[in-house]
Amino acid sequence: MGYALGELGLRRWRTGDALRLAAAHADPEMVSQGGIVDRASAVDWIGRVADLDNGHVYAVADADDHPIGCVAVTNIDRHRVGWTWYWTLADVRGHGVARDALRALAGWAHEQAGLYRLELGHQLNNPASCAVAAGAGFLSEGIERQRLAFDGTRYDVERHARLITDPLTPPQRPVRITD
Repeated sequence: MGYALGELGLRRWRTGDALRLAAAHADPEMVSQGGIVDRASAVDWIGRVADLDNGHVYAVADADDHPIGCVAVTNIDRHRVGWTWYWTLADVRGHGVARDALRALAGWAHEQAGLYRLELGHQLNNPASCAVAAGAGFLSEGIERQRLAFDGTRYDVERHARLITDPLTPPQRPVRITD
């Protein structure tokens, strides 16, 4: 694996991360996520998420500051509700990286950003994403039938949410957030 997973950092994406970002999206599990196909499209994506007026997108970095995933809260609305999402490199999946990053983001979003409700959804055929959501304290709220379409196929989505009043288990490793 070769990543230092003892401590994680959530930080803004940098142009220098573009090659790693493009490589991450070459993974068959990531192809439909964000339209990143090469360094140029990765640089464009980094520029677009740098200063969102209704969200925050963070690289999940290992202790050596190498991006190993992404966690975000976007589409924040006037009701103090935000949409959360996440992904990790194939090499670190199953090591609690996404769960710990999402727990840290949820704590920050509720305490620092003042969001009351955080939502997320995952395809029903993605039990790993469901486990991340549950591990970060997001409760299942039901199925949205044929919510997403990829390559001409429609997929059901399980919706999860957590409220500011829901108990939040802290990450199992240190996670620092820098803006």
